[in-house]
Amino acid sequence: MARPEKIRLGEVLVQQNLISADDLNKSLEEQKRTGRKLGRIFVDSGYVTETQISEALAHQLKIPYINIQQFSTKTEVINKLPEAQARRFRSAVLEDRGATYLVGMVDPTDLFAYDEIVRILHKDIELAVVQENALLQLIDRSYRRTDEISNLAMELGQDLGDTTINFAALGITGNSEEAPVVKLLQTIFEDAAQVRASDIHIEPQENKLYIRFRIDGVMHLQTEAELKIASALVLRLKLMSSLDISEKRLPQDGRFALKIKQQPVDIRISTMPTQYGESVVMRLLIQNSSNFALEKLGMPPDMLERFRKLIHRPSGMVLVTGPTGSGKTTTLYAALNERNSSANKIITVEDPVEYRLPGINQVQVNEKIDLDFSRVLRSALRQDPDIILVGEMRDQETAQIGLRAAMTGHLVLSTLHTNDATSTLIRMMDMGVPRYMVATSIVGVVAQRLVRLLCEGCSEPYEPLPFEHAWLRYEIGNETEKHQYAHGKGCSLCNGTGYQGRLGVYELLEMNNDLVDAASHSDPNQFIKLGRQNMAGKTLRKSAIDLVLAKRTTIAEAMRINNQFEE
Repeated sequence: MARPEKIRLGEVLVQQNLISADDLNKSLEEQKRTGRKLGRIFVDSGYVTETQISEALAHQLKIPYINIQQFSTKTEVINKLPEAQARRFRSAVLEDRGATYLVGMVDPTDLFAYDEIVRILHKDIELAVVQENALLQLIDRSYRRTDEISNLAMELGQDLGDTTINFAALGITGNSEEAPVVKLLQTIFEDAAQVRASDIHIEPQENKLYIRFRIDGVMHLQTEAELKIASALVLRLKLMSSLDISEKRLPQDGRFALKIKQQPVDIRISTMPTQYGESVVMRLLIQNSSNFALEKLGMPPDMLERFRKLIHRPSGMVLVTGPTGSGKTTTLYAALNERNSSANKIITVEDPVEYRLPGINQVQVNEKIDLDFSRVLRSALRQDPDIILVGEMRDQETAQIGLRAAMTGHLVLSTLHTNDATSTLIRMMDMGVPRYMVATSIVGVVAQRLVRLLCEGCSEPYEPLPFEHAWLRYEIGNETEKHQYAHGKGCSLCNGTGYQGRLGVYELLEMNNDLVDAASHSDPNQFIKLGRQNMAGKTLRKSAIDLVLAKRTTIAEAMRINNQFEE
């Protein structure tokens, strides 16, 4: 292919009537003022979409536009171009065509990038235009560090040999930056962040050490290594999190912070003795307050508006409920972020403090020195707060103090482990809290789950199995035949899972006079029945089914969220 000519993006868009000359002039002024890329200014200003820019460039240069999410790629082909250059030039090798390579570029008019790519690949290239966001996702996915992790684990095993060594010396002496154990851990963290893993599991087995990632709520094996490196890894992690390196018989919890590609990340670590050594689980918490926006939660607009009204009340308790890993903490922090201002004093009582928000007083519970939830909560109330977040309603005493605070002019936010919104108040009463306190203090309950979304790159039509048809008929009646369904066949975009990303599904129970009366009644079934009537058509089950009918998730995923198949 001939070397492309340099063209002006703004002029191309004006020629194709995608933007006006006035839009172009405004954007050029913005570019002079901020130094941002012109294409990004066009998109952020709402003049055009990324797809329109890519298609316009392709049309002008007479080269194809490729939607990467629907293009089949091979990792070994993509790796022909080193990761550093792929990111720098916003390019990827998409296909080996024998005499040439097909290369996708965000900006094919970048002549310097074109020349460098040809020099690196030692072969002629054919160009295609690709979208930047899709390209960056492809790069994150393709340049995995699996081989590097395996090689570093092998190198560490060779360094340790078969003799007994002083692991502490390995972790704290010499040039630690070059120690294989440090390089191995660094590579594991970078790979986990790259594939959006929420947790890293280091698990010693009888003859192997498994390193697994939890991605979108599902476990994936990253690598297997020799068991003898487990002690060195665990010891180094204990040193990093200031845990007792001599204690191997009892579980320990800690945390440490690090930067992964300039992004601050908090790591929560838990160790547990098992039959073959200490198992370690690390939760990755990306410290980015922009993640805590109510609009990003995935609530339907009408429910979001109702939830906003609840968290802007001057007093009362709002509970968020669901199983472990359902996103409860994210919802609470989004609510705090919404209310965080110089006019409000906010105190949180947590175990542990997961995210750090500026302007908020966050307290870490410490059972070892009797600094438990109830004790901290009593002290917090003497600090004249407007809003209090309690990490979890764990016992009767904490629940009663929190409810009393809600009755005396404070907004209290907290979590509880229940299956749905209507059973939450019953659970509070079962903890021994007086009915009148529960009925009059709780103003709303949000129940939530996280649903895996279909991968856009490999989604295809799907015919439900007989038992899935039966479940759908139970949920939506005889309309099952009117709808089309989808599933993901698995591709490089989603690492063969058929899913990519997760979205929250919610139900919101707002207390009213009828529900307060029913909650005060001795028969819990009356409250549950009335609560379900109030949420008719807006339950967790309905939210998950709506995603199925919109072909955004699978029937199997909706059934998993709803816990069990019902006839």
